[in-house]
Amino acid sequence: MTDPDTIRALPLVGTYAAATLTPVILIGAGATYGGVWPWLALLYMTVVTFSLDTLITPADPPSGQDSAAARDLPEADLLSAALALVHFPLIFAVVGALASGSLPLATWFALFAGAGLFFGQVSNSNAHELIHRSRRPLFTLGKWVYISLLFGHHTSAHTKVHHRFAASAEDPNSARENEGFYRFAKRAWWGSFVKGYRAERADIERAGTKRMNPYVTYCTGALGFCVAMFALHGWGGLGSFILIAWYAQTQLLLSDYVQHYGLRRQTRDKGRLEPIGPGHSWNANQWFSRHLMLNAPRHSDHHAHPARPYPALRLMPDAPTLPSTLPAMAMIALFPKIWRRIMNPRLADWRERSLP
Repeated sequence: MTDPDTIRALPLVGTYAAATLTPVILIGAGATYGGVWPWLALLYMTVVTFSLDTLITPADPPSGQDSAAARDLPEADLLSAALALVHFPLIFAVVGALASGSLPLATWFALFAGAGLFFGQVSNSNAHELIHRSRRPLFTLGKWVYISLLFGHHTSAHTKVHHRFAASAEDPNSARENEGFYRFAKRAWWGSFVKGYRAERADIERAGTKRMNPYVTYCTGALGFCVAMFALHGWGGLGSFILIAWYAQTQLLLSDYVQHYGLRRQTRDKGRLEPIGPGHSWNANQWFSRHLMLNAPRHSDHHAHPARPYPALRLMPDAPTLPSTLPAMAMIALFPKIWRRIMNPRLADWRERSLP
């Protein structure tokens, strides 16, 4: 007999599946047939997402209801595994289409932008979910999704650096107040690469083992994808692959920038950071984009419970909230003056309200 909690949770997972698998179909059709399909994919990831976020504002269930219904839900892991598995043929198909020379320039751009948004917002959110799973096959899938985006080191940097030091000067992926996105991106990319490597090396030394540093896999795996793209599609394939990986990485860095901008944990006695709390992450709760991004905008609850499956993440009532959707705020972050004009007063207001 099926568990009643599982039955109640199925509609939740079904909504995530509909939101995340629809662009897979559109992008796959765009890479295969061209025509209107790349435009539909781009419209889905932009106009449709923002419109549905604006139009649909369902009430949240009572606190804890999502968590009770989704606890250890196998369907949630099944969707994550499916999204990861389809990611690999999809990125090869997209690169092949971009490198083919058969697409008109405008259609090429539509496919590049739509696919890049999907890889950076959906594949990234899904890989992020998978590297927090305790089951080794799921973790490995998430790691290889990141490797395929030439960002494998994020697997180590996120779990071993960001979650430990988020919202502090020790975390390269937490943006400082008044720090523009472009300066942040350079600091975060290289800083997370170095600190993730050091964290892995320290773990190996502490354990006294001779296991291989996972950075060997990250780097050789990235090289392997580059070689494969070149072998299949020549220089055009390699160039298109590097461009799409760069664009996806930019989406990931924008999410990091937005979700911790200006928020800081206090340093206590003996230099220890205060425990991370709801006030150390910016959150968003728009209905459609949070389903598209597997609840990544409910960021405070994720930091409080990193192993909690995505359908169970809740919006914490005492957490700071972004003035618009996470994708919309990421776009605004590309314009630092406008970003500061919007977010700095909100940051100051949050600090004033959170004072004891």
